[in-house]
Amino acid sequence: MPKKNTPFKPYCHFCVNNVEEIDYKDAVTLRRFMSSYAKIRPKRKSHVCSKHQRQLGSAIKRSRIMALVPFVSR
Repeated sequence: MPKKNTPFKPYCHFCVNNVEEIDYKDAVTLRRFMSSYAKIRPKRKSHVCSKHQRQLGSAIKRSRIMALVPFVSR
């Protein structure tokens, strides 16, 4: 019996690159996981695991307070 084609399996960017802790000062990386309206992208769209999604949310919120990324872009 032939094997069925499995859909694309999402992978975590931070797990693949062995990132232990997400740095809130790295605005370029954080913007990758934000929408055009400067909202935090959901886990299903950013393809990040649960552990790193929680860290990512905290890092984006910290960088907003420090004015490294905007609260609202439009």
